[in-house]
Amino acid sequence: MINVAEIEAILPTLTTGELLQVQHAVHRQLVRRSNGIIYDDVYGLVTERQYITSADEAFQIYDKAEDDEA
Repeated sequence: MINVAEIEAILPTLTTGELLQVQHAVHRQLVRRSNGIIYDDVYGLVTERQYITSADEAFQIYDKAEDDEA
């Protein structure tokens, strides 16, 4: 059984076409699992966790700006 470190180690040796095949295969697997996928387009997937993290970062900036003004 191959592990993630072995997969990452071989990636630099693949051609661009092979990397695209790997990308598409991983994408298909993620879509099949649909664990919190909110948005899926040609650029990739955005998960619920990523949206929550982004929103949290934005609110922290907003809160800091409010604190600075007070």
